[in-house]
Amino acid sequence: MTDAAETPGGEDYLATLAGVVADVDSAARRIAAAQIEELRALAAAGRLAEAQIAQRNARVQVHDMALRSIAAEVGGVMRVTDRTVQRRIGEARTLIEGFPATVEAWEQGRIVRGHAIAIVETGTSLPAEMWAEFEQVAITRCERDTPNRVRGELEILAHRMHPRSFAERHEEAAAGRCVRIVPGRDGMSDVVATVPTVIAEGIHDRLTQQARAIIDTPDERIAGRGGVGVAFGEAVTTHSDSDSDSDSDSDSDSDSEDAGAIVATDNRSTDQVRADVFADLLLAGTPALDDTRDTTAGPLGAIRARVQILVPAATLTGEDNGPCDLAGRSAIDPATARTLAGATHIWERLFHDPTTGVTVSTDSYRVPSGMRRFLQARDQHCRFPGCRIAAIRCEVDHTHDHALGGRTELTNLAHLCQRHHSMKQFTAWRVRQLKGGVLEWTSPLGRIYREDAPTPAVAFTPAAPPPPAATEPAPF
Repeated sequence: MTDAAETPGGEDYLATLAGVVADVDSAARRIAAAQIEELRALAAAGRLAEAQIAQRNARVQVHDMALRSIAAEVGGVMRVTDRTVQRRIGEARTLIEGFPATVEAWEQGRIVRGHAIAIVETGTSLPAEMWAEFEQVAITRCERDTPNRVRGELEILAHRMHPRSFAERHEEAAAGRCVRIVPGRDGMSDVVATVPTVIAEGIHDRLTQQARAIIDTPDERIAGRGGVGVAFGEAVTTHSDSDSDSDSDSDSDSDSEDAGAIVATDNRSTDQVRADVFADLLLAGTPALDDTRDTTAGPLGAIRARVQILVPAATLTGEDNGPCDLAGRSAIDPATARTLAGATHIWERLFHDPTTGVTVSTDSYRVPSGMRRFLQARDQHCRFPGCRIAAIRCEVDHTHDHALGGRTELTNLAHLCQRHHSMKQFTAWRVRQLKGGVLEWTSPLGRIYREDAPTPAVAFTPAAPPPPAATEPAPF
């Protein structure tokens, strides 16, 4: 017999769930208060070191020694190293003294710790005299969304407020691009490439598409391809042999049987295949499971990355050198955005309501492709509260199920990632769509979560009316 308290929708279940949620909320508030108290104490420790040295008019080295001594004392209580404490003291002083309004908003429960971290990490890229101005705007934006979603918006805000243009700073940063190896454990290492964001996203997207193509390839399509099998635990990949064309027929047959056997037992995850394809591309120039042995792109080699970018019209024409938004990620430089816009055949102008900022139309409005692009521009990411999966990775969902009479129209469609699309279908979470693309989610406990349409990266404002024309005095 099933316990009523464990039955979703039952009164006992909902009462128990309500108690759990209330306990979590209460604990979160106490934790926040304790975290702020600790930050203030650490900041006070830093000021104590400063005051101690100021009285002696000591050198910088002596000040550092005093700070180290205090950090070691505090570290004994916190059970962490003095280096860690010294770093935390610096971070605490930056937040407590440099961003006081952020701390106040955190104390009042208007934002959470993740918001405060995002504000400090993005705001400190600006000169210190601009922090107060930045945090006032940043707090307002943080109050209406989750930290992971608002971070990209805060980065764009900081870039636009910076006295140096984003294009200039990006060019300087791009000069430091590099590839390095970070040794790991158990014979593994990380290959880290520091490259422009749009290149990194394109690399990851192409690897993902190729990995999915390999995973979805039936065994019989891959059997018969020669190669040298290399196994990484459960993961198996094949690297092409440059001498394979000179092999005898019997050798080729043997290789074919081996390749078929390898694929038949291939149970790699997407992450594993993505890593293997990455190695294949760098070592051999082509995925090992691609059926191409010359310079012509095969099915996998023909896959190209998809990158969704929002480019302001002024930036596109060169009138502005501000950053552009790589949807779901972060800012990219304007020169790269212009290059991509000029080379692609699927970019379109977007028109937004100047009052609400909600997208209302595109140059091309065709169903379903035109409508899908319209929704991608409006939603930008999954519309479940807190989720930031880019719209191009999501499914277009009928808010009111199509099977129950819901129409395929903009006011009844929104992007949901697979995880939250399934939650809407198979759990007690419910959603309805209001005007302006606003989604109103209702939890099993009856809590309401309003999910506004994201603020467009491109917004139009009405031009100021022209001054009245001067009139000539009437003749007598």
